[in-house]
This record gives sequence, structure tokens and C-alpha cells, in this order.
Amino acid sequence: MSTSVELYNEAEKLKDAGDLEGAAAKLNALLQQDAGYALAHSALAVIYTRLRRHDEAIQHALKVCELEPKDAFSFTALSVTYQRAGKIPEAEHAMAQAHMISGHRH
Repeated sequence: MSTSVELYNEAEKLKDAGDLEGAAAKLNALLQQDAGYALAHSALAVIYTRLRRHDEAIQHALKVCELEPKDAFSFTALSVTYQRAGKIPEAEHAMAQAHMISGHRH
């Protein structure tokens, strides 16, 4: 069985080659063995956004925030995912969370 890092690297190669569906399949296989691998969830959020599968992208971006609740970048990425899905109020809320975590007040 491949390690999580090996599967992630294989998925990145597929993504770089333009095989987004293949990359998504590889990342989902990785998550079957390591559901807490935040980087895989993050990559799936990006890939599903590019595939216009916004609901799936949002679910993975939310999972990253759940796994990394003190990482402002996770909430910034969630905001971008919401923006690309046309969910502006949700995007603004996620960005506000990012600012709170990073110590910026708006």
C-alpha cells in the first residue's frame, strides 16, 4: 500500500498533467486510508472547484478548516471556494474568520 505522501504526490502529478478526475480519484483513495490528511482535502477543494463541482469543493474546504481551525489560510481558502461557487455571504463570513484568527480586526 502506498503511503499518504506517495498518493498525494501521485495526485499532484496527475493534476499537473491535466488529469483532474484522475487526481481527484487518487486523493479520494488517500482519504480512504487517512481521512485526516488536510492537504488532500485542500487539493480536492481546488480540483473540484476547477471541475465546477462546487458542493464537493466546499465540503473539502470546510473539512480543512475543521482539521486546521487555527490556520487563517484555511479559512481564506474556504472563502475563495465559496466565492467561486457564487456564495458571497458565506465567503465574507469565512474571510472574517480568517481575519479573527490572524489577529486583524475589521
